[in-house]
Amino acid sequence: MHPIDACYKKVKNDCFKFINFQETKLNKFKNKNKMLKSYLIPLSFWIKKKLKKKSPLIIGLSGGQGAGKTTIASIISLILRKYFKLKVFKISIDDFYKTRKDRKKLSIAKHPLLITRGVPGTHDYKIIYEFFKKIKNKKFDKLKLPKFDKSKDDRCHKKLWYKINSRPDVIIFEGWCVGAKAQKNSELVRSINSLEKTEDPDLVWRNYVNIQLKTHYKNLFKQINEIIYLRANNFKMLQKWRIKQEKTLWIKSKNKRNLRIMNRGDIINFMQTYQRITQSMFKDAPKYASIVMKLNSNHQINSIKFR
Repeated sequence: MHPIDACYKKVKNDCFKFINFQETKLNKFKNKNKMLKSYLIPLSFWIKKKLKKKSPLIIGLSGGQGAGKTTIASIISLILRKYFKLKVFKISIDDFYKTRKDRKKLSIAKHPLLITRGVPGTHDYKIIYEFFKKIKNKKFDKLKLPKFDKSKDDRCHKKLWYKINSRPDVIIFEGWCVGAKAQKNSELVRSINSLEKTEDPDLVWRNYVNIQLKTHYKNLFKQINEIIYLRANNFKMLQKWRIKQEKTLWIKSKNKRNLRIMNRGDIINFMQTYQRITQSMFKDAPKYASIVMKLNSNHQINSIKFR
């Protein structure tokens, strides 16, 4: 039996069970077999070949909001564990957001827009850097990492944080801006949406975020071994998917009383803070990513390109 077929036979039930849990009556996954056999299983074999003996392989999984990073990261993790018997740890850059208190201080000191989580500069990059440093240490013992609660826009209590009790073989570090590069100063001048035009007319916020990419985040992303990039056709498509994602969150959530759900207008406004870097990555990320997976208008993987 071909290795891809053998892997598919071994993991399909668990993968489909996970996918079914993500679905709603109005939002069904299509071509699940093809997604696994043509894209995610071959990708998992590629990751296995890239494994390092002396330290964990750190995979950056990047793509715009609503692109499906968390779902794809979860399925890849499942395949690597089930078929290859690897220890996998999956975490999002979102879990490393600064506390609301720290972002409030930052917004007063630098720019009001920095109260809004998302852009480079609103993460605690020092904790991420320490995480990468400690996980590579041969004498690694155990580690606790923050978990972020988006419903209250702040970190979870420490008792809910992630616990790593042994060194993983693979780390999947996913996030919308993972691997992003700074723009030229001249590219910052023109406002690309109404938020930039009205809230950042003097380019203070844009420059601050760009400097973070140029310095701290550049050093941080150097710790990543390989980057996988999910590329959508355009920003409007991501907005559409993010709106659908929010509706699904509402349907799936058991405790709706304390859940903060954004409406269409809220999402479009919120995503304007992401737009500049997201659109810059449309152009730049395929040039340096190890793997580019293109997504079609139906939110499905349409092709995969290995470098």
